[in-house]
Amino acid sequence: MIVAVVDIGKTNAKVALVDLATMQEVALRRTANAVATDGPYPHHDVERLWAFILESLAALHRDQRIDAISITTHGATAVLVDAEGGLALPVIDYEFAGIDELAPDYDAVRPAFAETGTPRLPAGLNVGAQLFFQQQRFPAEFTKTAAILMYPQYWALRLTGVAANEVTSLGCHTDLWNPWRADYSSLADKMDWRRLMAPVRPARDRLGPILSAIAQRTGLDPATPVFCGLHDSNASLLPHLLSDRPPLSVVSTGTWVVSMAVGGKKVDLDPARDTLVNVNALGDTVPSARFMGGREFSLLTGGQPQDWSEGDVAAVLAQKALLLPSTQRGSGPFPHRAAHWRNADALNTSQRFVAISFYLALMTATCLELIGGDGPTTVEGPFSQNRLFIRMLAAATDRPVVASETSTGTSIGAALLASDGATVMSKGERTEPPAERAWSDYARAWQQAVNL
Repeated sequence: MIVAVVDIGKTNAKVALVDLATMQEVALRRTANAVATDGPYPHHDVERLWAFILESLAALHRDQRIDAISITTHGATAVLVDAEGGLALPVIDYEFAGIDELAPDYDAVRPAFAETGTPRLPAGLNVGAQLFFQQQRFPAEFTKTAAILMYPQYWALRLTGVAANEVTSLGCHTDLWNPWRADYSSLADKMDWRRLMAPVRPARDRLGPILSAIAQRTGLDPATPVFCGLHDSNASLLPHLLSDRPPLSVVSTGTWVVSMAVGGKKVDLDPARDTLVNVNALGDTVPSARFMGGREFSLLTGGQPQDWSEGDVAAVLAQKALLLPSTQRGSGPFPHRAAHWRNADALNTSQRFVAISFYLALMTATCLELIGGDGPTTVEGPFSQNRLFIRMLAAATDRPVVASETSTGTSIGAALLASDGATVMSKGERTEPPAERAWSDYARAWQQAVNL
């Protein structure tokens, strides 16, 4: 069975074909996901993305029959849909700082961390803050809202005409969901939003076949089913929930590096350090922590991997050349610190790349510690290909790390929504903590520096 996965990330949008028999991506189309700056505020160009999705489905189907469609997207995004299925307001970009203009008013109505497991985050990273801003600043347009959908289900609506919501996106630092009661939070009732929220359905639900107009435009079978879909980090987690035994940790990497602990150590989450409670595709709570690691990597390296040697590694370890947090301020485990280098004046470009990779691994290790991460850690997404990151993460956590063999763990996880049976995943290469003491000494030096 071939599943087309619509995968909308913050930086890139993709349509991938996944063969459920082999659990491998067999085709991929990609486009940059740029934020549009026209209109009342920065927003997602959903019409350009829609054209890309349809063109990709048509092109991929010409070469390989598509049997089903599944969807995964970045979090912190809701869509206000009018009675005709169009947009009541543009889909706001969660990085829009103007949302903070109403922060004092929003803080007066949002629920406590104890109710939602949601930390207070800047800009629109709390979906409730987005909705509050849109309702207060654009009341006439907001009244046209017939349904509020989370982002994966917006694309499902466009494909099937069926409106739904789903818990992994609702439970992703939105302020809208109480993960312990599996119900909307008091905010949804206080602001009278509950009546607008589309019905909650499981990620695995078949919402329906594609609309006839979609079938005509793409050439897909009109009976092609579309699954409800889920949040991208939870898509990375799903294969491990289905096939692995806790305790385990999963690190989903992309624009955001999201660490998730299943069956880990008991800890008290600290909302001031960007820890939170996610909800997985099975409806269970998952202690999680995040930082904007992919964005940091791009800023620090220009987004390009660089050549390095073991000699470069030895030099960085010996000098204890450290990059200290945070390159992206306002989120992550050190949200109020400004990045700076230590013992780094003599580094060449390759050595600086080594230190950057170590920094990202040590930030990830900090996130895992904050959420009680235990057992082997599986790294999904682009950072799984960075051997420096993998080795330092193993050294810093003193636990084995598995680098996933799949290039996009989100696509594999989303495709599993269309699978009726258990699937055995290919695990990838397992890295044990390095025997060389210099690695653990470096990790301790970094940890001591950030704890000063």
